[in-house]
Amino acid sequence: MFIFAILIVLSIVFYVYYKVSILRTKDGLTQRYLNAKSRMSLGVFLVSFGINQYLAYQVKFVLIISIIFFILGCMQIMYGFKSARHYRNEWKRLNP
Repeated sequence: MFIFAILIVLSIVFYVYYKVSILRTKDGLTQRYLNAKSRMSLGVFLVSFGINQYLAYQVKFVLIISIIFFILGCMQIMYGFKSARHYRNEWKRLNP
């Protein structure tokens, strides 16, 4: 359970870091890339929070909520990964 607590804290820190970095940049492509990375951090938070809550309580209601968090987190991770890969390739194409 300690590992999930560390993952929760680190993912929130990275999420806030990427969101603040978006505000500091002017380039639209870089903002979208950082937004994709923040989505991945949010997904890791949702997955680890859902698993941590189920391991802590192990009740049927918490299982249902944890499954929802797990599914939403996995969707955020996959979408963020695909977007980050796309925008990273676009940045490499525009800045050789």
